[in-house]
Amino acid sequence: MARARSPNREKAETMYLESGGNMLLKHIAEQLGVSDSQIRKWKNQDQWESKLNSNVTNENSNVTKRVGAPEGNKNAVGNRGGAAPKRNSNAVSHGFFRKYFPDDVAEIIEEIETKSPLDMLWENIMIQYTTIIRAQRIMFVEDKEEMIKEIKKRKYEIVDTSTKEKASFEQVVTEEEYEFQFSWDRHATFLNAQSRAMATLQSLIKRYEDMLNSHLGTEEQRLRIEKLKVEVKELNGENDTDAHTQNSGYESALNAQVSEIFADEVEADEEA
Repeated sequence: MARARSPNREKAETMYLESGGNMLLKHIAEQLGVSDSQIRKWKNQDQWESKLNSNVTNENSNVTKRVGAPEGNKNAVGNRGGAAPKRNSNAVSHGFFRKYFPDDVAEIIEEIETKSPLDMLWENIMIQYTTIIRAQRIMFVEDKEEMIKEIKKRKYEIVDTSTKEKASFEQVVTEEEYEFQFSWDRHATFLNAQSRAMATLQSLIKRYEDMLNSHLGTEEQRLRIEKLKVEVKELNGENDTDAHTQNSGYESALNAQVSEIFADEVEADEEA
């Protein structure tokens, strides 16, 4: 049996359309007591933007053409083509983005506007940290004798395989070129990449701490960066733990951080 449609879904759509698409999704979410991601999901599923554009078109078709100002009128002197005054903030409103950018880009801009510089920096830290952990899994070398064989190039020939009943051709491999990568080579490549990635991560953490010290952060944000610094020390091998324990710690830490980042999306799916 299908689940009943949420009353907030209709309310959210009405609020958005009545505002002419200018009401921020986060403000709608706050008024209805639901998550931002849930509002975005309803907006996409119910095609609010298409309905909004349809309403605007209908309104424009009913507007009577107005007669211009009398000859000699000087009301528009200094205003080229009716543009807003210089440094006017109209151009940065959501209507501007809705007019010139695709819907998905405009939605991303709306989301970014709700984030503080500290939040954006933290997300960059998480992306960098996740990339480092993933690289460890991909580049892990199990044995010093390990070797990877990959096809680098292939040459083909078209062979006539026709019969009396039917003409046909088949593509056949005539030459293959392989690239061999030994364990020591893979490990050296990984170490160089890891070193650069860790330097970037530590630089991001340093910037985050500087912003926290400028009284821009909360106590929760201070605690999570301290936790991350401990995990990075483990990643650098600065703590005396064996490799298996370290790897388990990395995965647990990563899973915890990813859960925090995508908590809103999980909540959105449950409410849908």
